[in-house]
Amino acid sequence: MKIAFIGGGNMASALIAGLANKLTAGANIHVADPNAEALHRLQQQFGVTTAGGADAAVSAADVIVLAVKPQSMREVAAQLLPLIDQARQPVVVSIAAGIRIVDLSRWLGGYGAIVRCMPNTPALIGMGITGMAATAGVTAAQKQAADDILRAVGPTVWLDDESQIDAVTAVSGSGPAYVFYFIEAMQQAAVDMGLSAEQGKQLALATFAGASQLAVRSDEPVSLLRERVTSKGGTTYAALTSMEDSGVKAAIAKAMKAARQRGKEMGDELGSSN
Repeated sequence: MKIAFIGGGNMASALIAGLANKLTAGANIHVADPNAEALHRLQQQFGVTTAGGADAAVSAADVIVLAVKPQSMREVAAQLLPLIDQARQPVVVSIAAGIRIVDLSRWLGGYGAIVRCMPNTPALIGMGITGMAATAGVTAAQKQAADDILRAVGPTVWLDDESQIDAVTAVSGSGPAYVFYFIEAMQQAAVDMGLSAEQGKQLALATFAGASQLAVRSDEPVSLLRERVTSKGGTTYAALTSMEDSGVKAAIAKAMKAARQRGKEMGDELGSSN
């Protein structure tokens, strides 16, 4: 499989690291990016071919991955339009936040074989998760190819409706920031209670990592895992009761809905121009 990446930033680099000489030979991966330093690094590490911008090599690709900033997508699509082989119909995979399929398709002259993805930053260490939606013009083989590519950095979740991408953004796309925020709060509380900053960091990070893995490896619902740590009248019970009294769970749900709403607004803003 020949894959072309438009953009060679962090997420593209993470995907290439998971793909090169595994799913396909490094020589079958082409990267177009104006950053010469990034291209040199990718070429040296993975044996990919490179170019300073979208070029004829893109036309030979089976999959074209658009890994550019959302604000640059319309301009990139204009550069890509004359290079897409309409007869071969390669699948275009977008990992740009907020760019809706209908707008990308319009910028690509009505192109129909598009997959929209929402990965998250743990993909940078191969532990991401990606929500994915495809147009009706994407074949089963193309859908599988897109899935194989994103699975290079973690599991995938396919959606029946692209509109659900905004919910995925709220849950997993923005989700790592919620986790970091909670860890920050735990670290600060540890310091406030007399532990050192390093001790607070070690305890908070190990607790989060361990609890997450326990939930991943267990077949039981997280609510049951929580109950097992919570003895009536004990320390955990006191902490969770305080959180409930402070409306923490409701605040989290409200925050995630705000993220989903902002995702919808971004789609409107980014796709508003013709």
